[in-house]
Amino acid sequence: MDFKNILEKLPYSSPFLFVDELLKVNEKSAEGIYTFPENSFFYKGHFKDNPVTPGVILTECMAQIGVVCLGIFLLENEKTESNDIKLALSSSEIDFYLPVFPGETVKVVSEKLFYRFNKLKCEVRMYDKQDKLICRGKIAGMIKNESA
Repeated sequence: MDFKNILEKLPYSSPFLFVDELLKVNEKSAEGIYTFPENSFFYKGHFKDNPVTPGVILTECMAQIGVVCLGIFLLENEKTESNDIKLALSSSEIDFYLPVFPGETVKVVSEKLFYRFNKLKCEVRMYDKQDKLICRGKIAGMIKNESA
């Protein structure tokens, strides 16, 4: 299935776009992948001589794939024109288990906990290429279509 329509509506661009491909999106879940380029800006200072992806960037990747992409899908299912999407992170609680190094590809899997009154809350997990759990937690955000 092609999710190009969702990717085109993401309100991000390089160097702050952390979605390469969506593998699955439906009314209950989303799944996608991202490869962290070795020359990403945040590796220059985190950490000296031992670059590691900052937790805030891992959280952002999880939010973009697991909450924003799913939210765009849900807005489209409401039969509204989703061209003027407004969004904001409202809460996150993430536990980290493994580091992510430059050049690594991660998979994000999200399951909707609830979506009501423009608030979407999801249980989100990130895995490495060997399906080892990197981090997991809950992320919530407000998402709505301004033209609706």
